[in-house]
Amino acid sequence: MTTETYNQALLTLALAGIEAINTSASQHKAVRTPAQESHFLCNWMVESLKTKRFSKLMADDLTAWISQARSQGAAAQLKRLLICIADQYQQANNSTVATGTALKNVLAELTAQKWVVITDTDIDAKLKLESDGQSSLVISAKEFNQHIIDDKIAKPISMYIRGDEKLVARVALAQGLLLSQSNKKTSLIKHHKTYILMPSNLHKSLCLLCLDLY
Repeated sequence: MTTETYNQALLTLALAGIEAINTSASQHKAVRTPAQESHFLCNWMVESLKTKRFSKLMADDLTAWISQARSQGAAAQLKRLLICIADQYQQANNSTVATGTALKNVLAELTAQKWVVITDTDIDAKLKLESDGQSSLVISAKEFNQHIIDDKIAKPISMYIRGDEKLVARVALAQGLLLSQSNKKTSLIKHHKTYILMPSNLHKSLCLLCLDLY
């Protein structure tokens, strides 16, 4: 028996939500306002959570989105969120670029955009990088050299980033890579945030989304 992954559960939920709101919209002649769409999806999520329609892996996300919709209304942009999730997770799933190769392509692109990219130094203690204000990305040499096997990311890789995370997420997505959310507390590089790359993009929580594309 194959255990459902977080990615599979998330994509199932996102596609179901998009189908539900599109079906509902087709049954109404008047165009719905963003507030009405948010209200519909909030109620749909509440019912889905109540009836345990989706994997328990989705419980925390559903709870958070319901809370956002109740407090923010249309500003929660639930429809946009679900479309973004569906598009980006499917894009990653359909990528034909090996994840290790994809990472190297990302680093080459950032280097071309004048980022300071460092992968030749072991990172095992708190460090400070002097980059004169340039955006920077650091990966420990040990992880970069040992966690990529046969052009694939075989073990989690930590990236320490200071710069436009949305840019990095867009560049990574173009190569079929999904980044974790940022974490300042685990960073070993001062003024940098930690982002994780996982084998086969199998994160256990929602990745960093490129919401600005929608």
